[in-house]
Amino acid sequence: MAVYPPVAAREDLLRRLPSGARLTRPAKWHVTLAFLGELSRGTDEVADTLATVPAPPAFPLRLSGGGRFGSVVWAGLTGNRKALTSLRESVRLALDNAGFPIDPRPFRPHLTVSYRAEPGVLPALESYTGPSWPVTSFALVESVLGNYHTLHEWPLPTSPTT
Repeated sequence: MAVYPPVAAREDLLRRLPSGARLTRPAKWHVTLAFLGELSRGTDEVADTLATVPAPPAFPLRLSGGGRFGSVVWAGLTGNRKALTSLRESVRLALDNAGFPIDPRPFRPHLTVSYRAEPGVLPALESYTGPSWPVTSFALVESVLGNYHTLHEWPLPTSPTT
């Protein structure tokens, strides 16, 4: 399950990173809400479960700062992280109640930029603050041969000010 920043937010980040750096493909840049791994049951059952998640109102986020997990370099998030964490917890609870175990590591919202400690990437992220964008949906995503495919997407209600 993932939240995707809009193209404009991904392009802004890409422009700030060193050219020539080995990055993950910007089309794949997302914030993971929950990771299931290989499923013993079908994705339709997962989708049915996720359809029961209460949809919070859309909320703002922005890519800002960065850090590392070992050699993985990531962009951080600011904005309404409380709403993001609440959405993640609703997703986790629904999946857990339906018998779909997710990765048990603590939720640390981030967007993976590179799987290598590329020179210049981390310093560029440390001073980066991107444009704000509204989270208007979350998606069930499948990885096939390194490419991500959105299987289902659930919209979040928007208000006139979102």
